Amino acid sequence: MQAHAIASAVTAFERALARQESFAPFHFDLGYALAAQGEVKRAEQELEACIRLDPRHWAAHLSLSKLQRQTPESQHLERLQSLIRQHDRDLGAQIFLNMALGKEHEDLADYPQAFAHFARGKAAARSSRPASAERDKSMFDALVRAFPDRMESSREDGTAHAPIFIVGMPRTGTTLLDRILSSHPQVYSAGELQNFSTVLQRASGSPVALLSTPDIAATTRHIDWKQLGEDYIESTRPGTDAAPRFTDNMPHNFLYAGFIARALPQARILCLRRDPLDTCLGNFRQLFRLESGFYDYSLDLLDTGRYYIQFDRLMRHWNEVLPGRLLEVSYESLVEDPETEIRRTLAFCDLPWDEACLHSENNAAPVNTPNAWQVRAPIYTSAVGRWRRYAPQLGELRALLEDAGITLAD
Repeated sequence: MQAHAIASAVTAFERALARQESFAPFHFDLGYALAAQGEVKRAEQELEACIRLDPRHWAAHLSLSKLQRQTPESQHLERLQSLIRQHDRDLGAQIFLNMALGKEHEDLADYPQAFAHFARGKAAARSSRPASAERDKSMFDALVRAFPDRMESSREDGTAHAPIFIVGMPRTGTTLLDRILSSHPQVYSAGELQNFSTVLQRASGSPVALLSTPDIAATTRHIDWKQLGEDYIESTRPGTDAAPRFTDNMPHNFLYAGFIARALPQARILCLRRDPLDTCLGNFRQLFRLESGFYDYSLDLLDTGRYYIQFDRLMRHWNEVLPGRLLEVSYESLVEDPETEIRRTLAFCDLPWDEACLHSENNAAPVNTPNAWQVRAPIYTSAVGRWRRYAPQLGELRALLEDAGITLAD
């Protein structure tokens, strides 16, 4: 699964289950892999089997809720509500079951209840984590200081295996754009790779996380950038040999755009931008990997707003110091006028037009993302302006963003 070899993962989990069918985590792992492969019915069966064997496998409940859109005839509210009452002192139950209840209430258009459950789930998760806003601001400050001057504006022509980095805040359409581009016959989707940050960390020799150091410029001054780029490309093999070009769809690589530009002059960087309120709400509605400090901001709605302000500031900085290296793609334009935005994006990536990019729902490649069923559907516009359903709950967030100069829709 971690290598994005989903079909092989399904086979491995099936073999594990054949040896130990009563082990609930194997059913969960297989269900998760089947969902990534688009086999919703089988995934549902495996997740239900996991829950039958271990009703306290909390992540299975959330995965089941997110597997497809819930309906009045097919939902899990009664079971979830019963379990959350029984396990009111279990932190995991409060996190995962509240998030599952939020998802299902939203599917049933009960938005006040949905938001209340999202808030409870996130508060439970935040109770065991340190506050992140000041730490995140220090990281963004250090990145801006590390790239004070404009870099060479010339951009190398597209060459074989030139990577395409798809970056942006999570839940802004990065996976959709990846599906669109990897529908092109010349493009292979490598998935959400952590490779670039890993090779950069190794090359820096820093004993602590590179982005947590106050003087990033000094810590990276000795790096051989050409060698770093070669190490990154080599680390993506063998999967990326499948097509002349490949996408790296790790959203948080927006933090590394300056380093990517230095190490990979031929790379293209695409940044998804989405309505600020939809972006913040999307991050708050999603439970990201709790073990990753990258997502601590999302455990509080206003911290999410503060993080968005810093993201916006950093993207404006990258556009200033990396002229011509980065293309911002509007999510709203992508779904409302797909052909125009896709043509513009393909041209930036030095790729010829291909009609298949308009029909990403036909892309059979696996997709390892929350709510994978959504990105397998034809391009839709119903998620545009989702924040309006939660407008009464977003007053403080709106004020925070407006005070920072962020332009918002009425």
